[in-house]
Amino acid sequence: MDELPLDFSTPKYDLVISPPLMNAAGSLGYAPQTSDLLNIKQLGAFVTNPISLYPRTPAKTRSSISFPGGFLLHSGYPNAGLRAAIKRYATRWARAPIPVIVHLLVHQEEDIPLMISRLEGREGVAGIELGIPPDCAPAQAVEIVQAAFGELPLIVRVPMEKAGVFAAALAESSLSAISLAPPRGALLDRQGQVLVGRQFGPGVFPSALAAAREVIDSGVPLIAAGGIYKPEQVAALLEMGAIGVQLDAVLWSLREFEGWI
Repeated sequence: MDELPLDFSTPKYDLVISPPLMNAAGSLGYAPQTSDLLNIKQLGAFVTNPISLYPRTPAKTRSSISFPGGFLLHSGYPNAGLRAAIKRYATRWARAPIPVIVHLLVHQEEDIPLMISRLEGREGVAGIELGIPPDCAPAQAVEIVQAAFGELPLIVRVPMEKAGVFAAALAESSLSAISLAPPRGALLDRQGQVLVGRQFGPGVFPSALAAAREVIDSGVPLIAAGGIYKPEQVAALLEMGAIGVQLDAVLWSLREFEGWI
C-alpha cells in the first residue's frame, strides 16, 4: 500500500490531510471502489458510509425530494451494523490505496467504547468520524468525545446549524477536527405529508460557508462540507483556514479532481 498521506503522529489538533479533499460519509459506500471511474487516489482519505453498532433498517418513509438548489434526503441510515461491516470490509480497508476513516453513528454513549475498540489496531483504519444525533446538546457532545477517546484520531461531525456552539463546547476536547453534517430541513412529499431530512446541493453552500467561518474563528480545526460543487469553493474554504474539505453529492457526477486543489 502507498504511504499514508495522513499524519496523526502529532498532537490532537495537528491533523494533516494531503491532498485536503475527502468524500463525505454516505457518498461513496463503505470502502474505496478501485473499479469506479472516479479516481479515488486523488482524495486524501476515504470516509465510510455511516455505521451503527447494531443493524438499522431503512426508514419507512425513505424518500428524496428535489427543491430549487438541491434535494432533501431521508433514508434512516440503513446499514448491517459494525460487526457485519468489519467482517465484510476490513480486508478492503487494509488494502485501500488511501487511509480509511470509519464513520460511526452515535446513539448511546455507553456503546462508544465498544465500537472504538473493535476498530483500533485494524490495518487501513486511520481514524474515526463520529456522527452525533441531530438533537444532541453541546454538553452531551463533550461526554461523547470523552467516551470515544482512544488510539485513533477523532473527527466529530456536528449539526451545521449549530456548528459555532458545538465548536465552542468542544474546543478543549481530545478531538482532531470538527466536520459539518448536512443541514436538516422539511418538505411536503407527493401525499402532502411533511418529510424531514438532510439537505444536499449547491443551495446549501451559503449555510456551509457561514458555519465554516464560525468554527474556524473558534480555533477548532475544521473539515468543511456542504454544497461544494466548484473548485473555487474548495479554495475559499482552505484559504479561510479549513484543514480539509468533504465532497458529497457532487461525487455522483464528478470523475476527476484535477484543478480542484
